[in-house]
Amino acid sequence: MYGGDMPALTLRDLEAAVRQSWCAETCDPIDVPNWSSNNPSRGQCAVTALVVRDLLGGELLEAEVHFHNGDRQGFHYWNRLPGLDLDLTGDQFTIDEFIQEARVVEGPPEVSWIVDSEYLVFRDLVYTALGLPIPT
Repeated sequence: MYGGDMPALTLRDLEAAVRQSWCAETCDPIDVPNWSSNNPSRGQCAVTALVVRDLLGGELLEAEVHFHNGDRQGFHYWNRLPGLDLDLTGDQFTIDEFIQEARVVEGPPEVSWIVDSEYLVFRDLVYTALGLPIPT
């Protein structure tokens, strides 16, 4: 978690670093065909929520996302901080996608790619944008 002798991190700083770090290389592989600079948060929720938790602590929230017809689209992740639910990627969804009830989870259990390449690439991009040392 962020701390120590480094300058204070504001939510505005964090959000700016997160938004400038989203790219196709950090996108959920399932969403890569739907990712574009016109919808840069698409497929970025898990990596974003994990990096926010790394920096600010708090809880990781997960909810299923369903289409209007009831079919499951996938999962959505965001953060719960003391007194605040922080969802930096909630704008990625279309009007036909609905986020279901959230539950607290330790991490995305069925998605091993997150702890492999996309998460690490995204983490390094965000830490660099914030001028923080990259964890080893």
